[in-house]
Amino acid sequence: MIKIKKIFIIFVFFLGLQSKSISQNTPGSFADLAEKLMPSVVNISTTTVITTQSNPFPFEFPPGSPFEDMFKEFGTPQERQSSALGSGFIIDEEGIVVTNNHVIQDAKDIIIRVNGNKEYNAKVLGADPLSDIAVLKLETDDKFIPVKFGNSDKARIGDWVIAIGNPFGLGGTVTSGIISARNRSIGLSRYEDYIQTDASINQGNSGGPLFDMNGDVIGINTAILGRNGSIGIGFSIPSNSAKIVIDQLIEFGETKRGWLGVRIQDVTKEIADIEKLDKPRGALVASVAENSPSDKAGVKAGDIILEFNGEKIDEMKQLPIIVARTEVGKKVEVKIWRNKKEIIKIITLGRLETSEDFKIAEKKEEPKEIEIKELKIKVREITKEDIKLRNLPNQTSGLVITKIETRSPLANSIEVNSIILEAQKKKIRKANDLTQIVKQVLNSNQKTILLVIYNSQNQRRYIGVKLD
Repeated sequence: MIKIKKIFIIFVFFLGLQSKSISQNTPGSFADLAEKLMPSVVNISTTTVITTQSNPFPFEFPPGSPFEDMFKEFGTPQERQSSALGSGFIIDEEGIVVTNNHVIQDAKDIIIRVNGNKEYNAKVLGADPLSDIAVLKLETDDKFIPVKFGNSDKARIGDWVIAIGNPFGLGGTVTSGIISARNRSIGLSRYEDYIQTDASINQGNSGGPLFDMNGDVIGINTAILGRNGSIGIGFSIPSNSAKIVIDQLIEFGETKRGWLGVRIQDVTKEIADIEKLDKPRGALVASVAENSPSDKAGVKAGDIILEFNGEKIDEMKQLPIIVARTEVGKKVEVKIWRNKKEIIKIITLGRLETSEDFKIAEKKEEPKEIEIKELKIKVREITKEDIKLRNLPNQTSGLVITKIETRSPLANSIEVNSIILEAQKKKIRKANDLTQIVKQVLNSNQKTILLVIYNSQNQRRYIGVKLD
């Protein structure tokens, strides 16, 4: 009996130690850390000039009329200013600030508020749309308190983090949470390896820092899931990936990414079985660009890249990220699966930004305008550029109104550049979605359609319209 009691006491003792250890890992307060970091986080305000062409005539030309193009030059260009808000953080006492590219893209003026009260003009040192990172310099001789980058590779799921930023223009806002997931890809940019967090992130937090409990920046808050604000799913660019881009933007004013010159796809279970690969892994080479580094090294379509520069490729999406952060001109060893065996190729990396592949990919395709005859309007699908320029929630889908005829039933209710989000409480993604709903309404007795829109000031509105 005495022996049993001793064992029980020892068990309780170790259980107590374990509970104490867990409680010590839970911060009692973030106040000291927040107070230390707040002076290094800035609020960013930008002004962008948007030019539109007004119609000089008191009438509209029929759609497709040759007179549309003939007389459009007589329209008077009208300019209006659009403002946006974002966040950033200081990484050098001389006033170098990091933020998202979409916060400052096409901005005419950039005003940065430090410590909640002092304002400075800023210039862009360099910006990279592919990673959505920009580096600014405050135009002053004042000295500032910088923060330093942490090692994002050491950040673990479940670690405590805090976000500081400028949500909805409120400034100096601190939120806390944990790292919810790693290596997230959500289809916003070419190089995605996001940290997911449940720390509350909203519009205006873009470009702000995600800190670990040492006060080091482990991420740049970039995206949220949810159209109307935080729902506990936010995404941050990992600091290790960001720092490579930031250093290049500071030194060169542009990025210098490694380039293989291959188009790749996932290795499916079926492909792995056919190729006698032990399991689906690596990146399947779909094609090789002529005279590219891979072409010169003898890489062929059908090869499966298993390892690059000593790093294993478990999923296809890993390869572009690893290649991009590798030094241009470096000779790397690439392990390839070909004809049911491993071979090694030595490839000298080129530079992505000077490649023909990149130049072709960078050519922007103009969104196609589609006429909704029943509404007498023209629309186009919303683009990523629209979302960034207008600072809309990242998952926004809908149709941008490009033209409204004077006889349109929407003429007195909605303006050009408004975005149709929903019709009859159904989400609108493509023009055909709207066309089908409009036809259903016209065939009904009520003949009234309920639209949800963002107007040209990005205000969400419900509009009821009677159709003829």
